[in-house]
Amino acid sequence: MREAFAGLTVRGRAFLAAGITAIVCAVLLGQPALTRVGVLVVALPVVTAVVIGRSRYRLALVRTVTPQLVSAGQPARVHLALTNEGRTPSGVLMLEDHVPYVLGTRPRFVLDGIGHGWRRQVTYQVRSDVRGRFEIGPMTVRVGDGFGLVELGRAFRMTVPLVVTPRTVPLPAIPLGGGWTGSGDNRPRAFAIGSAEDVTVRDYRQGDDLRRVHWRSSAKTGELMVRREEQPWQSRATILLDNRLVAHRGQGVASSLEAAVSAAASIALHLSHRGFQVRLVTAGGEDSGGPSLSQWHSRDADLNVRPLLEALAVVELDSRDHLDTSWMGEAAHGGLTVAVLGSLDQRDGPALRRIVHHTASALAVALDVDAWSGPHVVTGSAAPFLTGSGWRAVTLGPRDRLETVWEDLGRSSARGASRARTAAVPS
Repeated sequence: MREAFAGLTVRGRAFLAAGITAIVCAVLLGQPALTRVGVLVVALPVVTAVVIGRSRYRLALVRTVTPQLVSAGQPARVHLALTNEGRTPSGVLMLEDHVPYVLGTRPRFVLDGIGHGWRRQVTYQVRSDVRGRFEIGPMTVRVGDGFGLVELGRAFRMTVPLVVTPRTVPLPAIPLGGGWTGSGDNRPRAFAIGSAEDVTVRDYRQGDDLRRVHWRSSAKTGELMVRREEQPWQSRATILLDNRLVAHRGQGVASSLEAAVSAAASIALHLSHRGFQVRLVTAGGEDSGGPSLSQWHSRDADLNVRPLLEALAVVELDSRDHLDTSWMGEAAHGGLTVAVLGSLDQRDGPALRRIVHHTASALAVALDVDAWSGPHVVTGSAAPFLTGSGWRAVTLGPRDRLETVWEDLGRSSARGASRARTAAVPS
């Protein structure tokens, strides 16, 4: 009851003050009719507070967001399902859902007729032009009467996440070099030496399908052997995103970092749909992004892309001034590496050459970051520096289309491969 009387609105307090004033004036002036009016005016907010305070309502909320992973600029719908599991009516319900300001204004709803077994569903839309991970909720609930005299506050502390991923563009297919370990544009090469039985079987491992057992080889060796040609092969690609503070220019969604993140997301999506196992590393190496950022992901394209896009949604500028290459090792040797790089200097040369040494094919999209500083700034690209370090590189400016730049990178790779084949032919 104390909470109910504390929940009197301005209107309720005004009624209470007016009623008391009328009673006092009626007593002083000897007007019994005015006394009855004052008692009625005082009784209205008091009785309302008693009824609201003694109401035994139990509100339940289920909030769902569809979809929970959207691209920047795309809308998502928030669905609210509310029920009253109490046995007494509760008057008018005023709802306000808390959402981050980048998703839009806070939605407000007024619902009435809240009785036993009451159910209501409402839906609203959110949209963000900024990537990131956002929490929708909590919800503030105010239960009031039909006269607007009393309001009681409640809150649902539950929140649901919404991940806004970078914008992506479809990329054309280009020839990609690199060492392959599985299916894709290339197939495993035949072994140069040994008989078919020697090179197409291996020892049985726990979990292998018994239908793959090669019985002839098993009879010869006395141990179970399985056919290797039926193993699921998979190509691998590493995407390196340069997110150093010193390597980028501009602010907010118009910065060179956002262009780099969008390019990395588009490339990751493209390679995943071409059959690659893709992992993502940043300037800080494996530790900066956590396990979901740097690990190899599923062969399934949709399952592969989702954790990559979620990681890219929360990538921020890194204060370090060098590229960490500790993520490279025996497991990372070979395959394809695609780097999306910002501003570079001579101190980055050793790291870039080490990456080239550990990969079979190194491709780079170098952002002309000075162009993001202003229209009158003298621009320069890191592509020549990368080419001198053994990379196949192209330049991406703020007005360039990523699809066109990607095609240029494919032509550069094809010319490089053609020159390598020509050099290998004896004169």
